[in-house]
Amino acid sequence: MKRENLLITCVLLAAVVLAGCGPLAPVGRNVAGTAATTPVTATPVTATPVTLHMSVLQEPSTLDPGLAYDGASIAVINPLFLGLTELDPETQEPLPALATDWAVSEDSKTWTFTLRQDVPWVRYDQAAGKVAEVKDENGNVRMVTAHDVVYGIQRACDARTASPYAYVLYVIAGCEAVNTADVAAPDYGELLESVGAQAIDDFTVQIDLNYGASYFGQIASVWTARPVPAALVAENAEGWTAPDVIQSSGPYALKQWVAGEEIELVKNPFWYGWREQADVAGNIDLIDMIVFDDPAAALAMYRDNALDSTTVPLAEIEAIADPQSSFAAEYRAVPDNATSYLGFITQKPAVSDARVRRALSMAIDRETLVRDILKGGQIPANAFTNPLNFGSAAGDPAVAPWALSAEAGGTGYPAAAEMARQLMTEAGYTDGAGLRLVFAFEASEQGAAIAQAITAMWQTAFPEIEVVLQPQEWEVFLDTLNNPALEDKPDAYLLGWFADYPHANNWLHEVFSPSQSLNETMLSPDDPQVGDLVAELDATTIAAQTASEAEQLELYKRAEQLLVDEIAAVSPLYYDATNHLTKPWLVRDYGVLPYFQRWTIEPQAQASAQQ
Repeated sequence: MKRENLLITCVLLAAVVLAGCGPLAPVGRNVAGTAATTPVTATPVTATPVTLHMSVLQEPSTLDPGLAYDGASIAVINPLFLGLTELDPETQEPLPALATDWAVSEDSKTWTFTLRQDVPWVRYDQAAGKVAEVKDENGNVRMVTAHDVVYGIQRACDARTASPYAYVLYVIAGCEAVNTADVAAPDYGELLESVGAQAIDDFTVQIDLNYGASYFGQIASVWTARPVPAALVAENAEGWTAPDVIQSSGPYALKQWVAGEEIELVKNPFWYGWREQADVAGNIDLIDMIVFDDPAAALAMYRDNALDSTTVPLAEIEAIADPQSSFAAEYRAVPDNATSYLGFITQKPAVSDARVRRALSMAIDRETLVRDILKGGQIPANAFTNPLNFGSAAGDPAVAPWALSAEAGGTGYPAAAEMARQLMTEAGYTDGAGLRLVFAFEASEQGAAIAQAITAMWQTAFPEIEVVLQPQEWEVFLDTLNNPALEDKPDAYLLGWFADYPHANNWLHEVFSPSQSLNETMLSPDDPQVGDLVAELDATTIAAQTASEAEQLELYKRAEQLLVDEIAAVSPLYYDATNHLTKPWLVRDYGVLPYFQRWTIEPQAQASAQQ
């Protein structure tokens, strides 16, 4: 998903997938037309709104689905904007959302989505103090239509938008071509129109893919592909997501955003789920997200019953998780679909030798890191792809056995550390002498603790090594990694990856492929040491896209071996978990993204505790 800092924040319907129905006949693109409006009855908001108070440790960078790249932004975008599908919080399988059902051609290259006709664009009316439907110049309610879906996809693919996650949509025909094109080219407009998303009619969308991606139903849930209101964007440009301007379509609307202080989301009474999913729908009328720079301050407010839910500071996890703690019953460590890792900028001279990168990775004691530093349910990692995803090689000793304990079938740390010392000597740095390493990380409590622990492990294995710790504020850190200037980059960096969708393609191809990815490690087939291996990595992940499921498993295992073992551009550290505290009066899920529309508060218990 998105690049993650190391403090990752936090209606069941039957999916009707008409697979194997035969090739779908091509149809002409409908670019005009006005959607018929379907009357929508608002669900009443309680006289005394039920309010959820929760902490936010990382403020969103944007509320624009086409521009979002961080977990904090996506956690807010998710309840504001409907996707074609949504992911089951437990199974991660695609479920209907804006689309009620979809048909898939035999070759899985053509997907046709049938949309709901009762989803209006809404906005929070500051003067009236309530959520209102958006109306056109004739007084008709503006519904979310197929044209909005097409516009959202085209806008994300459009190079002028500069969407950081447009590559997730490269599976759609024409998306990569326009995203990488010269915007001044005479045929640019034609390229944009050729993106494989068509409005068959107001409530039917056809999406044509470059290859038969069986997992496109999951990609269809990704925030980058969500419909946005074209007229509003055209009128307001980048200001369209301002609190007094934004229009949305999800179960909640944006009431206000006071930068550095709080974000308020208010129940959208026109969202269909309050009626159709009444058996599982929650009762939260107002979500108050309070921004904290200091996790300890959030914990203090939680102790005072001023917060209903918060994450646990690293320094407090052990005490709070203790069965004798007064908060033990309110504590829960929840696995995340995320992996924290150490990345190497392979073109930097200090780490240009694959033996050095491999030695640095082998010298990290992951068991100790998880047990003694993090203490919050994390699992030592040998592969980059998190085990919650199809195609993961997590726990397979055929991948980075030196990262696994002997009990797990691996080498075990003592033997791995000795192998690391031998490799470092072979590379010409006996005991690390002569090696100076710039190590960048986010300037947070957890980031600093992990970086210091890893540095201590390196200095134990290589007593003469020089490690320069470079803590940076989150936005600065991301800018450093995105900066194309090699001289401004660190040698190594500490980061996390949170899945956009639960499939190894999102991890191995879309993050590290040298041809179609973020490629923050700057992998290149021209690397004099490992260029052939980099080319093999690219070819392997591309081959997996059209392979059978059994073939995919073998191909993704090979990709992990290349990335982690042989190229050694990435050192997986641990599979993440989020440590939550939740008050007894709040019933919530603990999925990858919060489904606030399913959360319930017992208001009398909450009010009594807050008095």
